[in-house]
Amino acid sequence: MAYKALYRTYRPQTFEEVAGQEHIVKTLKNALATGKIAHAYLFAGPRGTGKTTMAKLFAKALNCEHGLGCQCNECKNCVAITEGSHPDVLELDAASNNGVDEIRELIDKVKYGTILGKYKVYIIDEVHMLSTGAFNALLKTLEEPPEHVIFILATTEPHKILPTILSRCQRYDFNKVSEKDIKERLRAVLQNEGVEFNEEAVELVVQLADGGMRDALSILEKVLAFSGNTLNVNDILSIFALESKEEKIKLIHSIINHDMSDVLSRLNNYVSKGTDIKRLTEDLLLILKDIVIFNSSANKDYLETLNEEEATELSRNVPSDLAIQMIDILMSTVKDYKNVTSINPIFEITLIKLTSLDTVVKPVMTTPKVTKVEPVIEQKKQEPTYIHTPEPVKEVVKTVVEEKKEKVPQLEGDITINDNVIYLKDAEKEDNFEINDSLMVNVMVVSKKEIKAELLDGWKNIKRLATHPVVGKAATLLIDGRPLVASKNIVVLEYAMPKLAEKVNSKDMQAELQTVIEHIFNRKMFIYGVSRNKSVDLQSLYMNLLQIGRLPKAKDITLDFIGE
Repeated sequence: MAYKALYRTYRPQTFEEVAGQEHIVKTLKNALATGKIAHAYLFAGPRGTGKTTMAKLFAKALNCEHGLGCQCNECKNCVAITEGSHPDVLELDAASNNGVDEIRELIDKVKYGTILGKYKVYIIDEVHMLSTGAFNALLKTLEEPPEHVIFILATTEPHKILPTILSRCQRYDFNKVSEKDIKERLRAVLQNEGVEFNEEAVELVVQLADGGMRDALSILEKVLAFSGNTLNVNDILSIFALESKEEKIKLIHSIINHDMSDVLSRLNNYVSKGTDIKRLTEDLLLILKDIVIFNSSANKDYLETLNEEEATELSRNVPSDLAIQMIDILMSTVKDYKNVTSINPIFEITLIKLTSLDTVVKPVMTTPKVTKVEPVIEQKKQEPTYIHTPEPVKEVVKTVVEEKKEKVPQLEGDITINDNVIYLKDAEKEDNFEINDSLMVNVMVVSKKEIKAELLDGWKNIKRLATHPVVGKAATLLIDGRPLVASKNIVVLEYAMPKLAEKVNSKDMQAELQTVIEHIFNRKMFIYGVSRNKSVDLQSLYMNLLQIGRLPKAKDITLDFIGE
């Protein structure tokens, strides 16, 4: 018996075997069950997602001898449709039969009755390839075909079909098959074929398939032809000229470390091996996207390429602003690939740009009109809170800036210093703690990435206390936030909703919040909340101060937790 390709061998024979497209399967089943059969269908969607397969299954369900909607795969109609020899199910490839004469010949046959089945089914694949004359010739018949005739048009480019044709068809849009469905089908095929495999290799095949079930089986078949009876990552990387995820992560580390020599050495290695540079660029984009998402959410469920451990490691070294800048450069590079004959020089220039980026991203400075401001006079002593600084400062002065120079960012808010203790504005009068910008900048200066990473790693563990009768409310409030910066004894949380940040800063909540943090992380910390908008403002202020050299030195700042 002649060899049959995997995608043909494992083509679904019933609706239940179709991978994905549940919405289409359900609709067609209901139409068959109620007898509401349209005279013309349009199946549109990406290649390899099951359009032609679904058309043949529908034809089988229309003509099965066991009744409308059945697919027994045993009667002569089902067997003939499966083998492609049924006289009443005619498949036309419009890519090679797109003229008026071919369509007129098809129309002439429409008037004749069926031979074996109940319905004559015409499946026209790649229908968008028909000429305008062919479409016009088909138009009248498609609008009012005989009762025993059903047209199924399949296309990857529905926008190229005449509106008059589209309006006469019942349209079904096929989606890319989900990774989960492709994985399940590949595992079943591999087990049935007796092939040894590992999950990482299966996932790599799924990524290469890009939502196409047929592509996934074709890729699998190609790899098995190369490696024999095993499926492993190294063979896939070798066949498709790809780089491993570990190699891409190492490249990113070299870029952020400004190691130009190592970056260019890796590039030379890619070129000598014939690596698919376009694919490598796209993979770097996906990794950086994962970093931005993980920095923002700390949720591994949203990761597409990286695992939690890899994302945690990279997020410590690649801030979101830097990752976004790198993404912008790479996206511009992908566009440039379309306009050049050789992409290697473009990729080399891109790597040089990325490696030359500042590790700390600087925002764009504006130059608004500056006015002179008188110094703020020292205010009266107020009740202390949780934070103190080592050296007394007599007053906070708003700097007078000369005309025609960039505006120096000012630290707003009232601060008075006495006996080395920073007092918060009206602390004894308000129900909520309020830390002004001056103090927040100090907190950001002495913050530690490793402490923030520790909190992010274990933040999900706070959920264990969500149902606690005493601190459950505080735990739930903490879960809704995300550590923004953290030093030894203070953590600032970012909240999407300002009202949640206000609740965190309530003096009544502080003891319970500290109890939860101490229980989970074994750290005694003061907890403070800011809204997302406030977080953006603070980070902008920090970067502006850094740029003009006005940022306080970490060695000159001590922020110790005092207690209740």
